[in-house]
Amino acid sequence: MSTLKKHYLSVVRSTMKEKYNYSNIMEVPKLVKIVVNRGLGEAISNSKVVDYSMDQLLAITGQKPVLAKAKKSISNFKLRQGQPIGCKVTLRSEKMFDFMTKLIYTALPRIRDFRGIPINSFDGRGNYSLGIKEDNIFPEINLANMDRVRGFDITIVTTAKNDEEAYELLKLMGMPFRKN
Repeated sequence: MSTLKKHYLSVVRSTMKEKYNYSNIMEVPKLVKIVVNRGLGEAISNSKVVDYSMDQLLAITGQKPVLAKAKKSISNFKLRQGQPIGCKVTLRSEKMFDFMTKLIYTALPRIRDFRGIPINSFDGRGNYSLGIKEDNIFPEINLANMDRVRGFDITIVTTAKNDEEAYELLKLMGMPFRKN
């Protein structure tokens, strides 16, 4: 069991139960899944980008990514139906907590001029989205094999009813939010 999961089970749940006066420990919000997504607009002209990105996401998350394909053809973008345009990974249970630990304690502190992640990226239903501009902040990425720096999106899905509860959950888990 990961350290972050132990912390959640012991400290976070009891703290949130007291703060929000939950009658049952099962009412306390929890993480459901983390989705790591990368859109690849340049895959239209360079098909090797898809394989490279799939390998990178596999190295970062420890789980095989799924290809995202175009649903419709769009002639202005030279896009054909069924053409790969991205890849994503959905992490749950242990892999989710392992990735969260790596994100909080290893990757985010490696961002240049890091002052915390923005507070205003909640969606109103207790989910948080974060855009990473540089994939080389993860230690698994080999800088010698990189042809270009690419980013990706991370979405953290919780069972929180609102943004305030989700913010408190993520803050107690160690997310380094920006101080206003």
